[in-house]
Amino acid sequence: MAHARGKYAKAVSDRSGMEFPYKEMVKEWNGSLVHRSEFEPKHPQLKRFSHSVDPQSLKNARTARTEPVVVNVGIAGDSVFGIQNSGGTQPAVTEQKLIMLSRVGEVTVTTS
Repeated sequence: MAHARGKYAKAVSDRSGMEFPYKEMVKEWNGSLVHRSEFEPKHPQLKRFSHSVDPQSLKNARTARTEPVVVNVGIAGDSVFGIQNSGGTQPAVTEQKLIMLSRVGEVTVTTS
């Protein structure tokens, strides 16, 4: 279907409501018909950018191992870095014996 050229036609701007020559009208990104002096391009922040997906899992992942618990039992002053009466990284010197009460399913004692 053929359209008229609009040589003498007028159009009303959707932004200002003023009348302009039809040939000087342009369509904005949002569909509004405005005069070229009122034209505003689309803001760059409105453009969609494709982002890659963040990885969510590891390839060939395995469950965590259960490490055996090692408890050193002896006189409290035997440890290299004691907790009580310790001045930072200095060995603790205490004369009290360590008393331990524990209930565990299986205990393995090794001497070295």
